[in-house]
Amino acid sequence: MGLLMRNRRTVVLVMCAVALVLFVGSAWGHAGGKCSGGSHGHRVVSTRRDKVADVSMLSLEEVGEELQKCEIVQQLSNLKNADAAPSSLTTKIFGYLFPGSPAVNALLATLYISGPPNFLLALCPTDINPDSLQVMVAFAVGGLLGDTLFHLLPEIFVGEGEEDRARFVMVEPNRNLLLGVGILVGFMVFVGMDKGLRIATGGQGHSHDHGHGHGHGHKHGEEEESEGRATGVEGEKGGLKKRKGGKEGGGEVKEEEKKEVNPSVKLGGLLNMIADFTHNITDGLAMSASFYASPTIGATTTVAVFFHEIPHEVGDFALLVQSGFTKKQAMGAQFVTAIGALLGTLIGIAIQELGGNGASSADAVAMGMKEGLWGTSLTWGDMLLPFTAGTFLYVGTVAVIPELLETGKNKAVELRKMLVQFAAIAAGAGIMLYISWHD
Repeated sequence: MGLLMRNRRTVVLVMCAVALVLFVGSAWGHAGGKCSGGSHGHRVVSTRRDKVADVSMLSLEEVGEELQKCEIVQQLSNLKNADAAPSSLTTKIFGYLFPGSPAVNALLATLYISGPPNFLLALCPTDINPDSLQVMVAFAVGGLLGDTLFHLLPEIFVGEGEEDRARFVMVEPNRNLLLGVGILVGFMVFVGMDKGLRIATGGQGHSHDHGHGHGHGHKHGEEEESEGRATGVEGEKGGLKKRKGGKEGGGEVKEEEKKEVNPSVKLGGLLNMIADFTHNITDGLAMSASFYASPTIGATTTVAVFFHEIPHEVGDFALLVQSGFTKKQAMGAQFVTAIGALLGTLIGIAIQELGGNGASSADAVAMGMKEGLWGTSLTWGDMLLPFTAGTFLYVGTVAVIPELLETGKNKAVELRKMLVQFAAIAAGAGIMLYISWHD
């Protein structure tokens, strides 16, 4: 019995040894095949590595195209198309106003924001009602902040959705950090411009603070003279001069005595022209950056800047008249400063084209991935829109809100003004929200 058990063990051990030899031989042959480069296993490894290399060479747009082949993505696109609303009236209007390429549309937008506001100055009286101007300023604030918060910032960090299919966004943390830096740079550039202008004017500046980098507010005294009406524009310290317009026997308005203009006020007017020219350059940069981002962003930015330019131009016109310019001279000066907007647009177009955004989307992004800023997919052209958002944030908050916060002694009057200004801000922001919702 014991011998039989030993024989059985021997047979089992022999069988295990044979199986081990066969397994090792098979594995060795398989490994040899891989080393020779002709085995199926080597081809599998090589194929996987090639796929990884191929993906790394794809641009973001090409990756998006590959994602569109996914069945789930196709179902989402079909669902989006089923729920898509017809083109809104605003979209059709924007299509007529901006029918060309981003460069052409940016130039058209520059003409829209520069021409009509300056021509309106011909209808503007030299004695501007400061309350009416403040309402226009409040409306412009709502438009600028609405455009920044509802359009520019979402476009900067997320981008625009596509009309006929679902779109996925690849998160790139360092890219978002650089975009935030661009916003901060735009904000601080205007802080520096504003501070420099105040230093140049002897520390007081001209506090009509509704402009880019310099203010354009029109403050008025807290007490109205009962025998006349408050006219004129603010002086160097921001107070509106009061001039009595009494009536003579025939009902004719008494002519105002001519007074020599203070040299410091003249200097303020000239510095205002320089500041206007500079901020118009940034307006042109905003036009080019927004249209290269998307047609919708460009159109809404044009609307916001247009509504801002009206009180801005009126305030500058009033300051120039107060500085000794005639009405025609003041209008001519405003047209000269408007050249800055065209110059800024041309600079922005050049940056966009040289930065890669003028090429096809795939090539532009691919270039950004290889030669982008600090190892990201960003190009210099991509930084113009964050810069614009930073300037708009400064203009809509620091440069304008302090003027709207000023109050007089009459509580009832100031409360009424506050409600009107809040309504104007809401109207400006509401227009931007409506356009964003229905674009």
